[in-house]
Amino acid sequence: MTRGPTLSAHRLPHLPGRVAAPALPEQARTPPSPNPLEGFNTASAAAAHHLLLGCLRSLRWARRVADHRPYPDLDSLLAASDEAAYDLTPGDLAEALADETLPTLPDGTYSAAHTALSAAHAAYEARFGHVFVICLAGVAGEETLDRILEGIRSRLANDPEEERVVAAEELRNLARGRLLEMLGGAGL
Repeated sequence: MTRGPTLSAHRLPHLPGRVAAPALPEQARTPPSPNPLEGFNTASAAAAHHLLLGCLRSLRWARRVADHRPYPDLDSLLAASDEAAYDLTPGDLAEALADETLPTLPDGTYSAAHTALSAAHAAYEARFGHVFVICLAGVAGEETLDRILEGIRSRLANDPEEERVVAAEELRNLARGRLLEMLGGAGL
């Protein structure tokens, strides 16, 4: 049995109007620290905002999390992140969703899967007006495509308000995972 060609990982094309996080001047970057949480706690406000915007592109969320430093431990930081994410207004949510990218498919995914995923993303974006977001933490690579397609299909049945709540929860989970990754995992 021959298989179809494979394509590189599914990525969102560059869209005009998207703004990347500006590079920080050398003096505003977080100084290296043996403890990443300590480095985050002692970073300048500009560096902390920049780091946080890499986790979730909501200015309000980043400001709230950065302004409550220092955090005594990782759990406190994650709790503050969650609380700030729960308080996202519809405008904050739109801001964060506008900068999210489509989930990446594993290398070696077949072109038919890319076609199915592109069609599902288009249907989702047409219905809700923003990119589909899903947290895939803990999902094995070989299950990624199925989980994404299953998520899109089931969430297309949501009404817009229900989907806003689900998308906000997915963003909260993504921000939490990105914070953990930024700070080197839970082993602080």
